[in-house]
Amino acid sequence: MEGHAILFPGQGAQYVGMAKDLALRSPLARAIFSKAEEILGFDLLQVCVDGPAEKLNSTAMSQPAIFVSSLAALEEAKSSNPEIVSKCTATAGLSLGEYTALVFADAISYPDGLRLVAERGKAMQESAEARPSTMASILLLDKEKVQELCDTVSLAGPKVTIANHLCPGNLVVSGAVSAVEETEKLAQAAGGKTIRLTVAGAFHTQFMEPAQERLRKALENTEIRTPRVPVWSNVTGKKHENPAQIRELLSRQVVEPVLWDQLVQDILGQNIASFYEVGPGKVLAGLLKRINRKASCQGVPA
Repeated sequence: MEGHAILFPGQGAQYVGMAKDLALRSPLARAIFSKAEEILGFDLLQVCVDGPAEKLNSTAMSQPAIFVSSLAALEEAKSSNPEIVSKCTATAGLSLGEYTALVFADAISYPDGLRLVAERGKAMQESAEARPSTMASILLLDKEKVQELCDTVSLAGPKVTIANHLCPGNLVVSGAVSAVEETEKLAQAAGGKTIRLTVAGAFHTQFMEPAQERLRKALENTEIRTPRVPVWSNVTGKKHENPAQIRELLSRQVVEPVLWDQLVQDILGQNIASFYEVGPGKVLAGLLKRINRKASCQGVPA
C-alpha cells in the first residue's frame, strides 16, 4: 500500500511572526508552546511572534523555535486531518528537523527532544563563536565540480568541505571564512552562483567538535526508543531504527555532511505517493521538486 512521507524543516526556516496564526486558532498548538515555556523557562511563542529577528535568528533560539513550531503545526494537523499521521510510512527532517521527526515517530519524548534541541543550539552557537567560520550555498555546479573546488582551496590553506548535499545544483560549503571566500570566487569563475548564509559558523564540519561532545553526553542521558514510523538519517541517507544507532548518528550529525539529496531519493524508493512539509517555510518542497519533479508536497505551515 502506498503511503506518504512527512518532512520537517531545519535551521533557516524561521521568520518573525511564525506560529502566530497557528497559536491563535489552535488550542493544541498553544499547549505545545505552553509546555515549551515550562521546560525552557521563557516564552518561546513570544519570540517566534515578535522577535526581534536578531534574537530569533541566533542558533541557540532558532533551533528550539523551529522544533516547537513544527510540532505545534503537527498537533493541529492531527486534529484537522488525521490521515496525515495515520497514513505516514516515512519521516525525515533536515539537520535539526531530524529531532522533530524522531519525536513525531515516538522515538524521543517531546520534553526530552526539546531539551536536546536547546542544548544542541547552545552548543553549536558557542562552538561557532569560539572559532570564526561560515557557510555558503553554491548553485548551478554539480557535486564533482564543487568537490574539486573545495579540494583545491583546502590544499592551499584552511579546509573547506561540502556540508549540505541538498539537491542537484545546490550544495553548501562550510569552513574557515577565508576558505569559504576563496571557494566562492572559484565557483563564480566556473559559472556558479554563490549565496553567503546567515549562520553563526561552519555547521556539519569539524568546527563543531566541541558541540558534538556536549551533545553526545546529553544523548547518553536521553531515552531513545525504536521509532513507530521509519526515520531517515541525515548522516547515512538511510533509515535508522535501532536506538543505539540513532544515538550515535545524532552525535555525528553536527560534524558530518547532510545527505539530504540521497535521503529523499531513498524515501522515494519506498513506494511513497506524496510528501507533507510540516513547519515554517517551504524550503523542503522546493528541494523536493529539484530532486524529483513528479513528487508532490503539501505544506502544513506553522
